[in-house]
Amino acid sequence: MGLRDLALIVLFAAIIAALGWVPKVDLPFAAGVPITAQSMGVTLAGVMLGARRGALAAALFVLLLLFGAPLLAGGRGGLEVFAGPTAGFILGFIPAAFVSGYLFDRWSLRLGMFGAAFLASVVGGYVLLNLIGIPVLMAVNGTGLDEAAVTALSLLPGGLLKALATGVVSYVTRPDKVAGTEAGV
Repeated sequence: MGLRDLALIVLFAAIIAALGWVPKVDLPFAAGVPITAQSMGVTLAGVMLGARRGALAAALFVLLLLFGAPLLAGGRGGLEVFAGPTAGFILGFIPAAFVSGYLFDRWSLRLGMFGAAFLASVVGGYVLLNLIGIPVLMAVNGTGLDEAAVTALSLLPGGLLKALATGVVSYVTRPDKVAGTEAGV
């Protein structure tokens, strides 16, 4: 891994952090899980950098949170966020970036850049994050599957909107897949 790779990883960790400045949306029926723009940064890292580097950018972001950096939407950070209802979603950032990048690389030549980025972001940024986050939410809040399903469904519109934005950004900024060249920035 070269200096350019490290710089891109740090840059995308910073982008994920910067998306924390977008105000979070707290829904009363989402069991303490806000809608934030940061999961879009996670899928964008995977799509733009590829699976491995995208996951490393998300891991750097999570590590900074662990050490207390208040980088989550609303200025949250530190060990307490890893004991709360959003812990699974935060830890899910790493595999979400990896899966989004992996699927984008597999699908981009067949589906085109926008379609691949959109679908990879839905799978990585919504489906996978919910598969990881909802069981942790249930354990932390002591809730059942019915309340967890309501939470997951309440996050769907935001998840689709963020996947759409990832598709647009990748379409506008990644000409490499049009020509079928190497994945990643």
